[in-house]
Amino acid sequence: MLVYQDLLSGDELLSDSFPYKEIENGILWEAEGKWVVQGAVDVDIGANPSAEGGDEDEGVDDQTVKVVDIVDTFRLQEQPAFDKKQFVTYMKRFIKLLSEKLDDENKEHFKKNIEGATKFLLSKIKDFQFFVGESMHDDSALVLAYYKEGATDPTFLYFGHALKEVKC
Repeated sequence: MLVYQDLLSGDELLSDSFPYKEIENGILWEAEGKWVVQGAVDVDIGANPSAEGGDEDEGVDDQTVKVVDIVDTFRLQEQPAFDKKQFVTYMKRFIKLLSEKLDDENKEHFKKNIEGATKFLLSKIKDFQFFVGESMHDDSALVLAYYKEGATDPTFLYFGHALKEVKC
């Protein structure tokens, strides 16, 4: 199994259990999340509760919750929304911090293509939910989530250059 860690914070943000595709010249990775139900599992043993004097609510479990699989699996922490100015300020700092950690080849590709990716992200800024890894480190990479038109499950965007592949 492969896990992808944030180069800046060390937090696990993604794994190969969640297929992704590269967009914006490989700067962004796009992974599809899914809403899942978590909690006690209702097991049908074939009995008929009404014939056995059972209650109609007997099979209902109040302990179940709906979560997004990627958020839950990697314990992502939601952050307050950014406006355009705040996001540009974040990106300037992020580019500087990440560039210091990249080798020459990746740094060149990143610097050449990050502006286009940033413009793409700014065009959707109002649609995003913002997440960071569980450590909530100030200098960590953002994970952005949004709903594509007509979608019921969120799509997550990662900065591909900010992820380090770790074999488990």
